Amino acid sequence: MAITHKSIKILWSASGGRCAFPGCWERLCYHEAADAAPFTLGEMAHICGDKPGASRHDAGQTDPERDDYQNLVLLCPTHHTLIDRKENENVYTVDALHEMKAEHEARVLARLNQEAMTSKANIARAILPLLEESRQSWEQYGPLSELARSQPHNEAAHEVWVSERLSVIVPNNRKIAAELDSHRGLFEAGEQAIITAFLLHMRSYEKWVEDAIPYAAVKRFPAAFDDLIRGLADDGV
Repeated sequence: MAITHKSIKILWSASGGRCAFPGCWERLCYHEAADAAPFTLGEMAHICGDKPGASRHDAGQTDPERDDYQNLVLLCPTHHTLIDRKENENVYTVDALHEMKAEHEARVLARLNQEAMTSKANIARAILPLLEESRQSWEQYGPLSELARSQPHNEAAHEVWVSERLSVIVPNNRKIAAELDSHRGLFEAGEQAIITAFLLHMRSYEKWVEDAIPYAAVKRFPAAFDDLIRGLADDGV
């Protein structure tokens, strides 16, 4: 029985057209082939060998099971040859190859998810929950909160605010800054100034939390940044 079209499609798509061998990541399909026709290098290797005497052959498998996606791993020719050598059978066991395949497909999925963050709307939607969590922390426990104004000398309440700064606001600011740094080129000139204002706020706020500067030196949170992120997050919704 031959490998079905369904299994071929699932294997190639889940593998991202790349060799699953750790550290390889070789591209296995080429459509830019100059004067030649598009071609593939990928080989659909059997995890449990397809014939008696082949590496890891399982006589108890049925023919459909043997050629099913679950029993296949996509490899370049070099690594297909490597895993099927008899002397390597104790290294590239059935369990080891299933783990190799799973880790590779998880990596492909992670990269695809990362590449999906290529629009300002998607970036804003990732940032907005962090902004909202920090805002609520500020409103609930910050120096202008109802709790702080009604009980200005409550040391326990102040300790909660100190904890919120360290465990919520500073980490959230760092996550937001990381997202912005990774995708800064997507934003327009006017938006760049707003982002810069937030980053200045973030750095000065963290210095204050670390007692490196007085509170008066902290650049205030730019309301325009909140407006920008909320506006972009609503784009197309």
